[in-house]
Amino acid sequence: MGDVAVGARSGQDGEDRGRPVEAAVPAADSAVTPGNDSGVPDDGMTADGRNGSGGLGPGDPTPAAKKPRSFWKELPILIGIALVLALLIKTFLVQAFSIPSDSMQNTLQQGDRVLVDKLTPWFGSEPERGEVVVFHDPDNWLAGEPTTDPNALQTFLSWIGLMPSAEEKDLIKRVVGVGGDTVECKGTGPLTVNGKALNESSYVYPGNTPCSVDDQGGQFTVKVPEGFIWVMGDHRQNSRDSRYNQSDANNGMVPVDKVVGRAIVKAWPINRWGTLPVPDTFDQSGLNDQAAAAATSPGAVALVGAVPLVLVRRRRKSSEFRKVSE
Repeated sequence: MGDVAVGARSGQDGEDRGRPVEAAVPAADSAVTPGNDSGVPDDGMTADGRNGSGGLGPGDPTPAAKKPRSFWKELPILIGIALVLALLIKTFLVQAFSIPSDSMQNTLQQGDRVLVDKLTPWFGSEPERGEVVVFHDPDNWLAGEPTTDPNALQTFLSWIGLMPSAEEKDLIKRVVGVGGDTVECKGTGPLTVNGKALNESSYVYPGNTPCSVDDQGGQFTVKVPEGFIWVMGDHRQNSRDSRYNQSDANNGMVPVDKVVGRAIVKAWPINRWGTLPVPDTFDQSGLNDQAAAAATSPGAVALVGAVPLVLVRRRRKSSEFRKVSE
């Protein structure tokens, strides 16, 4: 009465009594496929969908995760990409320049770093009055200026555009006149452009007069040809600019194709950060209108005047031809 036989069938005393009793498998366990006693399916897959070697099974759409590349292996790639980007930016977008002298005080101080826009000239933009521009030496303006011998680090930084190149002879000045303008200085000023006096108190160095009273070029009246600009430093009594280079091949003018770009931002030192906007005096009414009138060539005026004469003459000939025909 006390023992219960599990799995024995009545009537089979002889055949079944010597057999071992098999344990029942729970029907509700859906995570294990029937077929063996270890809990591993017959096809070699474990209960969590992995095969015996630890990989994912053929039915799992998620690929095995790759081990991420180490930082030191990716570092050279990142440096290479950064250098390529720096070269592209230097060539086509923005370049940093250092201010080597006091000729643009107080707008720019010696040692300031400015960022120069090199993009807009690629689209045909030309310098405008009032802009501060960087340009290549047009005709030996920097003769006698000391040259520096850069070290390897400075050479590398200049190559990628983070420092100016010691080999390039560049200057920075403010554009006062563009093609077609008449620029004039008499006495101590004011400086006039197309007969309009400029109010330069916001940018000319304190204590300086807009015009210099000297016989080296401080007193002048010039007409700027098309394709050129007339430039002056904001520190008027300490700037060797267009005024003092009138004996060169361009009569003191700077060819537009020598302009690197417009200085737009003082980037360093951080306490000197700021933009370099065009002063309001260059937006005064009548300045551009007079420039347009001054830029009109005598040939164009003669052509416009000749048109009515040609029309009158053609009418006369037409009238004479009709009389002869009659």
